[in-house]
Amino acid sequence: MNGKSGFGEVEIYTTPWCGYCYAAKRLLTKRGVPFREIDVGQSRAARADIVAKTGWPTVPVILYRGELIGGYDELAALDRAKGLDHLRSVTNIATN
Repeated sequence: MNGKSGFGEVEIYTTPWCGYCYAAKRLLTKRGVPFREIDVGQSRAARADIVAKTGWPTVPVILYRGELIGGYDELAALDRAKGLDHLRSVTNIATN
């Protein structure tokens, strides 16, 4: 599911030219957390929609069960606090 369409409790909104987006996807993949990637690089409307929905003005925008985690820095902080271990276990149960 990582980087492909499909169900995931973690969603990441990205653009193709965003280094932090790549870093966030790498971290999620490394930790075994399934995610759904939504590329907003080609659609101003999709980008405006996610900003309006979350208030987060930059990519990546990372959501868990529809709630904002934040961007790459917040994801990395969650990882340091071992929060990605919890996400992996919860999302793997939900997707298996």
